[in-house]
Amino acid sequence: MTAPQGARILIVDDEPQIRKLLKVTLQAHQFEIHECADGEEAVIQASIVHPDLVVLDLGLPGMSGMDVLQRIREWSQVPVIVLTAKEREEDKIAALDGGADDYVTKPFGMGELVARIRVALRHVAKTTDEPVLRFGPLTIDLAQRQVDLDGSPVKLTPTEYEMLKVLATHAGKIITQRQLLQQVWGGHHHESDSHYLRVYVGHLRKKLQEDPTRPRFIQTEPGIGYRFLLQD
Repeated sequence: MTAPQGARILIVDDEPQIRKLLKVTLQAHQFEIHECADGEEAVIQASIVHPDLVVLDLGLPGMSGMDVLQRIREWSQVPVIVLTAKEREEDKIAALDGGADDYVTKPFGMGELVARIRVALRHVAKTTDEPVLRFGPLTIDLAQRQVDLDGSPVKLTPTEYEMLKVLATHAGKIITQRQLLQQVWGGHHHESDSHYLRVYVGHLRKKLQEDPTRPRFIQTEPGIGYRFLLQD
């Protein structure tokens, strides 16, 4: 599946050179581009333009990128990819926990950003109320809690199934360790429980016949979380 042609993208960055580069490149990929340079204008533009995706710089003057993200998330689930010059993992985790769908660290390659944009738009296109999710040879029947791989049932424990469901229903999007713990274990977890995630993901990969060095389904985002891979 390819990204929708003409998808509207709102670029929010205070650096004119960055906005110009993004605009020229993304227009060449048939995206409709809107842009602004500060947080206050970003919130207004998001409500007027109704973009299909937002590319948001976290290092904005005035209203910060995190504040913009919080304001947008009060009323919209539009995919948001954050741009950050900060390389600290805690900043990326804070943005993802705050509702961002993905992040790209400056300086970045345009090829990488375009790929992330396409993945985020494909995730939105696949978000339906259908009870059956299909990812190549893997089928997940949410109504029946049934998982099949290459037509054969995969026996999962309740915890393994819940982890797979959370990851698969957010395919293409990074799920942080905190988000995964919260959604699978609810309030009955501590941040130190993250080592359980590695154990359960290891079990899942084994049952899905996955080589962790060449993942087909579950990709580790080191120090941050996991991403369920959309299939071509």
